[in-house]
Amino acid sequence: MFQEQDEVRYWQETPVNGKHFEWQLSNGHQWMPIENDHVIETHYCQPGAKGITINFGDRQVFIDFDQLQTLTAALKVQRLSFLPQGQTEDVGWYFRDDQLWREYGSQSSSMLSSSISSGDVERQFTLNPRGTFIFTVGSTRYSLDFSTMTQTNSITGLGRKVRRRPKFTFKAGSLYATSAFPTASSSQLTDGGYKWEFMGDGEKWTEYKAHICSFDSTAIETQYQLNPQGQLHFKIKRYSYTLDFSGMCQVNDNIGTTRAVRRTADDGRQQNSSPGTQPRWQFQDIGGIWKDFSKGRSISSQDIELKYQQNPSGTIMFMTKKFSYELNFSAMTQRNLSTNTTRSVRRLNQ
Repeated sequence: MFQEQDEVRYWQETPVNGKHFEWQLSNGHQWMPIENDHVIETHYCQPGAKGITINFGDRQVFIDFDQLQTLTAALKVQRLSFLPQGQTEDVGWYFRDDQLWREYGSQSSSMLSSSISSGDVERQFTLNPRGTFIFTVGSTRYSLDFSTMTQTNSITGLGRKVRRRPKFTFKAGSLYATSAFPTASSSQLTDGGYKWEFMGDGEKWTEYKAHICSFDSTAIETQYQLNPQGQLHFKIKRYSYTLDFSGMCQVNDNIGTTRAVRRTADDGRQQNSSPGTQPRWQFQDIGGIWKDFSKGRSISSQDIELKYQQNPSGTIMFMTKKFSYELNFSAMTQRNLSTNTTRSVRRLNQ
């Protein structure tokens, strides 16, 4: 398997323009920097991101993050890292759990915390990027193969994908965008995702598009995950806008016009909604059937929405007659605390 380490070159220099990285493409003759490459970087730092499609010159180029190569035979890609002398890049190691990508050292859906951290894995990887690393979780022994980027359970033989990604770092304040950002409309952030829309003319929900405002749903979701209470700035022609995550609104900075914004689980279906309608929360039951949360289950959509607005990245606990549950807004999952059964959750605007 093509290893990321083969293509990434580390330069011990002062960060360029406040960045410690630079993405470049080569046509076989020279390496050319990609403008506004922090959009690529924010996607790349998400462990669930498979790749991103950008506009480069007069063509569209897909960058595969796992292989660190393009699907265009004539183009090569590389990510340079500019680090001060003696400083190392903060790297995260992740494995694909039953539901999510989880960092080593964090608690998995089986309620067990890994006995090793990202730092432990990185040290072993640095010593031998083609070797294997043996570790245990509880009484179970695992083997992490760096050459194939897989983790194998020594008892069951179950294999899981593994990814190594840098941790995203940025200056305090908001990320500012111009219309020159690369298009990320074909990027794949996670298995599933979220759609970001604003209330457009004619009282219609309109999805953000990268070729219009520099950000699409995937790019906005990336920034939201970094700071759910933050803001995102962008320009459309002569107007500047602020997307406020905490207020879920978009403000025209020039004339003060405010529009409602919503974030919905993207299941591929169009949803026609009007402002002021209460969102509906559902869980995926046996057989893949989506069912509404209701007072009959001890918690209603209204109850969940209230907690969600207070902390979109938090968790809440609730009980039925027999079981206790944890609802995780970041993961959009519901977990039975007794059986550890995990089900998908979604938030629908009516």
